[in-house]
Amino acid sequence: MTTPVLKVLWEEGADRDVVLPAYETEGAAGADIRANLPVDVRDKGVTLAPMERQIVPTGFRVEIPRGFEMQIRPRSGLALTHGITLPNTPGTIDSDYRGPLGVVLVNLGAEPYTVRHGDRIAQIIVAPVVQAQFQVVEVLDETARGAGGFGSTGRN
Repeated sequence: MTTPVLKVLWEEGADRDVVLPAYETEGAAGADIRANLPVDVRDKGVTLAPMERQIVPTGFRVEIPRGFEMQIRPRSGLALTHGITLPNTPGTIDSDYRGPLGVVLVNLGAEPYTVRHGDRIAQIIVAPVVQAQFQVVEVLDETARGAGGFGSTGRN
C-alpha cells in the first residue's frame, strides 16, 4: 500500500506558526493535532466547563485521498488527567469533505479546563475505507452466537 498524502490548506486568519499534524514518535499510529484559536481568544484560550462541549478549531482544511478517511480520536493523557475527550469518538472526516477541521471536545472532568492556543487536543488516524454493498435477503446465516447482544459472550 502506498503512503497517502493529505493536502493541507491554512484557514484565513490561522496562526501558521502552530505545528501542523505530526507524529510525535517513530512508532506513533496517530498524528497529534493542535488548537489554532481565533485571534480574539488566543491569549485567554477556550474554557470548557464540566460537561460542556465546544468545537475547537485547528486552523486548516484537508484533502484526503479517495479510498481513505481521517479519524479524530482523543488523546489519552487529556482524558485521564483532565477528563477531556471527544463525544463522537472516533470522529470521521470523509475524503470528499473540504470544510474547516474542528474538533468537538467535551469536559467530563469535575473542574473547568482551558484549551490554550497551540495545545495538542486530539490525534488523527488515516485509514483505508471499504464501501460495502447492501443486499436485502429473507434469512441470515446461523452462527453459534446467534442474536445474543450486549453481554451475551461473557461477564457484563
